[in-house]
Amino acid sequence: MFPRGELWVLVATILLSGVALSAADEGLLGKALVFPYETVDSYAKLTPQKPLKLKAFTLCMNLATELKGRRDVILFAYRTRDTDELNVWREADGRFSLYLNGQPVLFDLPPLTTLKTHMCITWESTTGLSAFWVDGKRSVRKVHKPGHTTNPNGVAIIGQDFDSFDGNFDPRQSFVGEISDVNMWDYVLPESQIVALHLSCDSVPKGNIFDWDTIQYQIYGRVIVASDESTV
Repeated sequence: MFPRGELWVLVATILLSGVALSAADEGLLGKALVFPYETVDSYAKLTPQKPLKLKAFTLCMNLATELKGRRDVILFAYRTRDTDELNVWREADGRFSLYLNGQPVLFDLPPLTTLKTHMCITWESTTGLSAFWVDGKRSVRKVHKPGHTTNPNGVAIIGQDFDSFDGNFDPRQSFVGEISDVNMWDYVLPESQIVALHLSCDSVPKGNIFDWDTIQYQIYGRVIVASDESTV
């Protein structure tokens, strides 16, 4: 018998494997994931280096999109069998949200554009303080889910959002654009290191949950792994 959490990961993997697999590899140093189309089947599954039983985290990524209008856009999704544990959205009204255990906190931020934006999200359980960071600048901090701990043994993806535990996706929530440099730590990085990440400095410790340079990942659907350099 599998423990309940491990069984969910096994079931989710089998269900998600129903979508055509186009790549399975590790390490995305100097690479970006391009999501060219609004689809119901294109996403990347990320394998964490340690269980996402989190009392704090910093999640960072580079984003570029031309999606506009009243449409939800998923930026990061982590779900266990029972709930959306940790989701990041651009909401239909243009605000950005961090969901923990299915409950959101909302932020007014500059819009994403066709030009690359560096975004980080920080949260820690003791105070519940959470914030978004855009190109090295911090938003106002808000209190969200003090005392909470995220549950491990889930599945983390970018490009789509789970509408239910069996992996159903809504194309009108899918991400279209480019994502790169997805890194995650199980603690809140200090401001100096978040600024250094924005400036592409090498002085920041590697993500101990997700490290883009060495990350294990699987590509499904029509996601393109492309150079993140300034050439086409």
